[in-house]
Amino acid sequence: MIKQTVGELLTDQVTLEIEGIDRWYLNLYQPMLQTGAGVATFFKQHRGAKVASTALMGPLSRAFVASIQGFAEREGIEIVPFAKGERKDEVTQQRLQDFGACEGVLYIGKAQEKFATFRVTKKFSTQTGQPFPWLSRSTVMCNHYYFYLVDEDFGPLFIKFAAYFPYTARVCLNGHEYANRQLAKEGIAFEALDNGVLSCADPARLQQILDDLDEAKIKAVVDKWLARLPDPFTPADHAAGFNPQLSILQAELARTQVFDRPRSGRHLFEEIIRENLDLGRPSKVSLIFQRRITKRTPGRFHSRVITQGVIPSLHIGYKSTKIKQYFKQGRALRTETTLNNTRDFGIGRLLNNLPAVRAIGFEANRRLLEVETISQDCTLAEGVFDQVTQPQVVDHQRVAGLRFDDVRVMALMQVLCLFWLQPQGFRNATMRQWMAQTLGISPDAYTPGSMTYDLRRLRLHALIARIPRTHRYRVTDRGRRVALLFTKVHGRILRPGLSQLFDACPNAPKRPLASAMTKLDHALDTLLQEAKLTAAES
Repeated sequence: MIKQTVGELLTDQVTLEIEGIDRWYLNLYQPMLQTGAGVATFFKQHRGAKVASTALMGPLSRAFVASIQGFAEREGIEIVPFAKGERKDEVTQQRLQDFGACEGVLYIGKAQEKFATFRVTKKFSTQTGQPFPWLSRSTVMCNHYYFYLVDEDFGPLFIKFAAYFPYTARVCLNGHEYANRQLAKEGIAFEALDNGVLSCADPARLQQILDDLDEAKIKAVVDKWLARLPDPFTPADHAAGFNPQLSILQAELARTQVFDRPRSGRHLFEEIIRENLDLGRPSKVSLIFQRRITKRTPGRFHSRVITQGVIPSLHIGYKSTKIKQYFKQGRALRTETTLNNTRDFGIGRLLNNLPAVRAIGFEANRRLLEVETISQDCTLAEGVFDQVTQPQVVDHQRVAGLRFDDVRVMALMQVLCLFWLQPQGFRNATMRQWMAQTLGISPDAYTPGSMTYDLRRLRLHALIARIPRTHRYRVTDRGRRVALLFTKVHGRILRPGLSQLFDACPNAPKRPLASAMTKLDHALDTLLQEAKLTAAES
């Protein structure tokens, strides 16, 4: 029999659980050539030109393209023009099937794409009124050359160069491909999953390999291939300090949980989607990512369920960062956090920020799974329910009960749900604002004294605990379960149920519960009449 809750399924039915870097997109750029002043310095001071002009860029670009074509001819590598809309991954996968070498250049793709470069514009001096040339950013369409590579340690990857100055490149590699290569090198038996691992004879070693994929290894593989591929810059340029640098363009951090059988995984994902369609609300997203959301925070905050064929996926968005969750190849739950802008979290883009980016992505995946687990597994024993709802004496202090039918108590439970994953806890003032908003009253009407009284009730009932040496509180495990039970029963049973029971509600007689109650009323009336116990005869 399959377990019914998310927590039970994740505990009992998972045979392999790993987390690591998935796809990693890096920007390979020249830091000294990102401004007009830097470009002018390159041409005038370094190259000795009298003026910095875009006319100087053309010969450099033609020489770079010629070096690419010469490289392809020497190495016997095909240059493949990509048609508009053609899926490059599919072309690469087909060619990989026929590639038998340990490593090398698979092929070179060519496509026209937009590129940010520089152009010369005319400006006028505010003092003399005379015109002078000015280098500014501009966008052009130019050829990009995709070097599809197979690396001994990283497997398939690509480096894409723009064929126009300053020749910014993109690097794409895959952490799971790296892990598979390392397992094969060490002779550890494993079964591959599409972009992942399905089973492994040594899961601990697999996780260690994924953890050890750091900045130094990534930089080393990029430097290795840059030394082999055509270079738009000369040795003299590099000696003068014009050297490329890596920054994070997009980072995918994944957690993969493989199930013992497909049925278990499908059941789990159906439960997750049913229970968590509201995860994209700003309050939930802020809890998952530990970032404060205000009215000025840009971006959309939403959750979506997307169905492709018969395979659903859950998507949660925060600014330009996304979490995607789906059931992979009928065997594994994949939870992926994709950071498209590290500055959403106050982190720089340079590759040395890799540890911080990993921490954010992995923590977001864990928090999402924790929210999904706790939100469903919130049942309470009868004794605990009585303790919470009835007056108690705790440490010689009398505390009022938290009655289930009390509007103020229900507001407290709703607000606790907003704070349960805050690692730094919450303050009296913060909770007071949310309480006033939930009750639909002004903050002045819900006084600090009222908030202090409610916090005391929650603390003595062990639903919250004070963080030592602070004026902050955190929600306890018991508090999470109580808050979820109260809010779920009220929101999913009482409110919709009561709305069906009264004729004043629109379409109430058409709903199943109202129809059943009407039949019960008629049956009871008939029984009383048959027993001659009606009011007229008594």
